[in-house]
Amino acid sequence: MFRRRFDDLRLYPILDYGTCRRLEKEGGVFRFIGGLESVTDGHTLWIQGEDLTIPAALTDAQTYLLPLKEGGENIESFDLGEEAPEKIRWDRVSALAEGARVFVGGALVFRNERWSFVSTRETPLLVIFYDGSDRSLTVRTIRAGRHRNEYWNDVTPYAMIIGAICQILIALSFLSRPAFRLTVIVALVALFTPLLPLVPPGALFTVLYHRLWWQARVFRAFRDLARLPQKYLAPGQESCTLPGGELYGSIRFDALPPAVREGKAPLLIPEQKTNEWYMFGAISPGHELPSEPEDPFATFGVLPGKPEDLARRYTLKAYTLEIISWLALLSGIGLNIFFIGMILTLL
Repeated sequence: MFRRRFDDLRLYPILDYGTCRRLEKEGGVFRFIGGLESVTDGHTLWIQGEDLTIPAALTDAQTYLLPLKEGGENIESFDLGEEAPEKIRWDRVSALAEGARVFVGGALVFRNERWSFVSTRETPLLVIFYDGSDRSLTVRTIRAGRHRNEYWNDVTPYAMIIGAICQILIALSFLSRPAFRLTVIVALVALFTPLLPLVPPGALFTVLYHRLWWQARVFRAFRDLARLPQKYLAPGQESCTLPGGELYGSIRFDALPPAVREGKAPLLIPEQKTNEWYMFGAISPGHELPSEPEDPFATFGVLPGKPEDLARRYTLKAYTLEIISWLALLSGIGLNIFFIGMILTLL
């Protein structure tokens, strides 16, 4: 949902002083980037842009912090070493350093004789605090906006506690009935089920599961990056107009474009053997190659193939590795249960 929300907001115009002057009081949905100026009243965030300072109400806003590791701003760093975005409460915003970069996207309304970003039921406000350049934010957000391991999430601790209590109650209810001795044993074994993946010899399969799941996460991130141009260009479409009015499109090459070797354009995903390369960017009269768009969130770079073909290929690879990883995890758990059953039989 975080990635999809950010990706959808790229289709809306960037707010600036000139746009504010032309707006009528109905407002609309906009993007805005700037530096953190201050937080007033505990819930109002003031963001200072190049020619405009705008407030954003943090009440009901989806607020995230995007950490930056060393080298994480390099969009050609394909190790996915960047941490996943951290969802933060409004009361933590005041602790951030003044001048930190802020992205805000959502509904702009006219309240108290001024324009403000607010959350609505239809358009919840998205606020991202980050460091580094504005142009790298799109790739970093899409690349990092995925959980490292879905096995452990916000619900997991509560599920484990409730499950443990249920198993204890089952064991206690049958403890005084010798005929249900096996039921008591199974309930006590099930109490420690969450620890089974960490116990040898099944732990070896758990290590294999983590490695395969990590690689599947990498392939999913590559799939998301390959799809970035499709937000503007439908399959088969060569050009379109960006929200800011720029002409955007792609050019096909039979070999790796020289702009990549010269450092003038980045690779969006790792280089592959192919005779079909596409370079995406702003199309300008008198320029043979696409250039870097003025919109910092518009995709600029090179892909080794059509976006739809690359996305389909990486999706298949990710699904395959995820299935194998889950089979490895279940195999390790099954192996440990087998050994536990043998031990209980001997007892």
